[in-house]
Amino acid sequence: MELLMFDVPPGNLRDLILTSSTNQRSGAANNTLESGSVTFFIIEGLASLGEKKMILFVLMLVGYIIILGGNSMIVFVTLFDPKLTSPMYFFLRNLSFVDIIYATTTIPKMLSGFLTDISTISILGCFLQMYFFIQLAVTGRAILTVMAYDRYVAICNPLHYTAVMTQPMQLLLIAGAWGFSIFLALPPIIMGGRHLYCGPNLVRHSWCDPSSVRRLVCEDTSVDGMVSLSCALVSLLTTGVLILTSYIVIGVSMSRMGVTQRLKAFGTCAAHLTVVSISYGSATFVYISYRVGNFSPEVRVIVAVLYSALTPFLNPLIYSLRNKELRESIRRTVGRFRIGAAVSAVKDINTVSR
Repeated sequence: MELLMFDVPPGNLRDLILTSSTNQRSGAANNTLESGSVTFFIIEGLASLGEKKMILFVLMLVGYIIILGGNSMIVFVTLFDPKLTSPMYFFLRNLSFVDIIYATTTIPKMLSGFLTDISTISILGCFLQMYFFIQLAVTGRAILTVMAYDRYVAICNPLHYTAVMTQPMQLLLIAGAWGFSIFLALPPIIMGGRHLYCGPNLVRHSWCDPSSVRRLVCEDTSVDGMVSLSCALVSLLTTGVLILTSYIVIGVSMSRMGVTQRLKAFGTCAAHLTVVSISYGSATFVYISYRVGNFSPEVRVIVAVLYSALTPFLNPLIYSLRNKELRESIRRTVGRFRIGAAVSAVKDINTVSR
């Protein structure tokens, strides 16, 4: 993904925006995409915070390192530990992989923006970032839906679990999750890419947020807004209803179990249910914050930034704390690394002493 960055002295920021805006509006008046069209966007980010933005830089950097480390660890242990071969860990590995790419789509660009006076991005890079941000967000929710179905089969039809959750079925479910997200992410991007952007080219967000970029279009974007809203609703409602239905059926099945079986069944769902609650709860909060006039633009951007990093940050923590098998696998893996490092150190000492 091509994300272009340029450094401009702070005194030239206003001139750059105004000059770009004047040229692009002139090009729009001549109905041409030549010299007057926007060729890049300026990402405003949180420039208005001044020196305080360095605090956010440190927090985001630490959070990003934890996201990469935690999710990479889950991918590694579920891929190479022979004890973690159940379908649940296959889906968890895919979710962690998506979380890594999802966070990488926006956070590195945000971090670089904290360190420069002005952050710019090419139009191609902007729409690529926008596409992957939407597509990976939908993919994550689709995989959570698949995991809810996996829990439904495991608890409500345990005798048929291995017959239903075969490897081809697992691959089919994951392919369906990716196909669903691609189908919903493409229409808003295609429609946005066909418009003329005549200025100003200042994106009032920390990345190429669809609604923020849409405000820069020279033409009517009411249809684009309806298409984007429709895709978002289909994504949220489809996955949300399927997850809710799965857990309603699971709840009914658990009510017929004994106390011991009920606790065991709930233990297998606890981590997934926690992640789902956080994911949809934070999405609802972001939706409300965007539509309540009491929040300043800076607060809305901070809320959106925290939302984009929250689920990838918490997923490995929740699953490693709530899942005993995964926790023990991580402990074994870390132990092997320590033993290997110790053996290597001893060999180096012996080699030097000789």
